[in-house]
Amino acid sequence: MSKKDKNKEVEEPQVEDTATATAEEPKEERSAEEQLQNQLVAEKDKFMRLFAEFENYKKRTNKERIELFKTAGEGVMLAMLPVLDDFERALTHIEEDKEAEELRKGVLLIYNKLLNTLEQKGLSKIEVNKGDTFNADNHEAVTQIPAPSDDLKGKIIDVVERGYKLGDKVIRFPKVVIGQA
Repeated sequence: MSKKDKNKEVEEPQVEDTATATAEEPKEERSAEEQLQNQLVAEKDKFMRLFAEFENYKKRTNKERIELFKTAGEGVMLAMLPVLDDFERALTHIEEDKEAEELRKGVLLIYNKLLNTLEQKGLSKIEVNKGDTFNADNHEAVTQIPAPSDDLKGKIIDVVERGYKLGDKVIRFPKVVIGQA
């Protein structure tokens, strides 16, 4: 072999290597481009999930805040319920005394003013009457006594303490006496 042939042989593989290298570069570029595209898609997905999670957090905290405002006075209302009970008992006893008519009017006026103020803040009575059917989900049974008649068996005979709701939430269940079956 002559020097020229050797050079050609040497040059030919170099040309092939260059052609191979040129062909591999787009593959590497494509794979790098594909990697970047994949990373971009992953980052977009991550961002969207984080954004959705943040939106859910905002909605949840707004809902909790609204609920807190609705029941913010629950502690005060619970503390005022015994005062309302005392007013009702006082009115019951004053009505029996005919000589204390002016006193009864004054106590009734204060009771109504207190009740109206609490109702404006969201307090409402749970209406329970004698003869209503007892429901363990809505009433608290204090005791059972023998029913005075057959139609009062399993029904409410007496209301010991009224129940109250603050908005839609029951803050005190009515305490009742039920007839034993």
